Amino acid sequence: MIVGIQLAIPKETKNNEKRVAASPETVKKYVANSVNVTVQSGAGENAAFTDSAYKEVGAKIAKSYSDTVKGANVILKVQAPDANELKDIAKGTLLVSMLAPFANKDILKDCSEAGIDTFSMEFVPRISRAQSMDVLSSQSNLAGYKSVLDASEYYPHAMPMMMTAAGTVPPAKVFVMGAGVAGLQAIATARRLGAIVSATDVRPAAKEQVESLGARFIAVEDEEFKQAETAGGYAKEMSAEYKKKQAELVEKHIANQDIVITTALIPGRPAPKLISANMVVSMKPGSVIVDLAVEAGGNCEVAKPGEIVVKNGVTIIGHLNVPSRLAADSSALYAKNLLALMNLIIDKESKELNIDWNDEIIQGVCMTHDGKIIHPAFGGKAPAKKKKEEKEPKKKIAAEKKKEDKAKKEAKPKPKAKSAKK
Repeated sequence: MIVGIQLAIPKETKNNEKRVAASPETVKKYVANSVNVTVQSGAGENAAFTDSAYKEVGAKIAKSYSDTVKGANVILKVQAPDANELKDIAKGTLLVSMLAPFANKDILKDCSEAGIDTFSMEFVPRISRAQSMDVLSSQSNLAGYKSVLDASEYYPHAMPMMMTAAGTVPPAKVFVMGAGVAGLQAIATARRLGAIVSATDVRPAAKEQVESLGARFIAVEDEEFKQAETAGGYAKEMSAEYKKKQAELVEKHIANQDIVITTALIPGRPAPKLISANMVVSMKPGSVIVDLAVEAGGNCEVAKPGEIVVKNGVTIIGHLNVPSRLAADSSALYAKNLLALMNLIIDKESKELNIDWNDEIIQGVCMTHDGKIIHPAFGGKAPAKKKKEEKEPKKKIAAEKKKEDKAKKEAKPKPKAKSAKK
């Protein structure tokens, strides 16, 4: 009989998905913590992780998906399983993945009905204790970097200024729309390549971050702008009036740019439209737009998911799953995010799962539990926090009682001493 945690790493099956949920490095750490790891054959091949590399660090290699997940306590994936994959997951199993429940409308319902507990990694709360688990940051960071490389591939000029005997090549002008993790990395990468960079964002905190990287900040800085950030650090949906003013400012600025990279996303909502077809037309032939929000509807009206569109000489890039285009690094970082979460729920002494359902991180990522959808964002009700019972050792109670008795005894008035008879 096999004891301990049974951890399964299946091969991803979605189109354009080259990542894997564990690297040989993280598997080695799981095995060192007495976790039994099974990896599906070929799971890491697109991320440059071979079966032999997993086997060398102690993983078992299974031929099929069903063999991989059979008997598993925990399944780690990149994307949500499809209906056929769910059939092989046993009731009570913990599935940890980027479930994308806003886009995958049935995933939480299907998992709750199957009795599968689920953690969705995109919902890791943005608190200091959870930074090592923040998949949005780790994956967006690489997407921002890759967006600049994609732009440079289609841009028919050099990025930096070059002074030669034949003449001077001017630097490219790069405009980044949305200064979150992806946007800031795009700014830093474009700057390293020698471009002149400007950026915009509706969050006031972004201004200082943009300028610290050497880029110029472009925004309508009115009263609404000062209140345009949620407590979690995300951008708020702006009013129609503000959008109009911002669009006018951007329209004037964008006409003089060579490369535009858009990264603006609002969790659970379609991506805001930032670049109209008229703005595209206003750009010079040879200019490039990279839309990193294309899968959520796109920031550019002309962008099409999975396609390279050319309009009036302007190239609009709509690559899907950009982090997966750097599969080795994005897998390695995602695997470490998962390892950090697993370290939170594995008891170091018993080597078994020990999930604190009252933990802020667990309550943030948990979507389904005990056959129910429990996340409030999807109509669920989070379990009420249980008050911890204060249990004191018997010796401590006895010592306190003895101390109280002594205090009472000392507090009693002492009888007056009788005077001696002469």
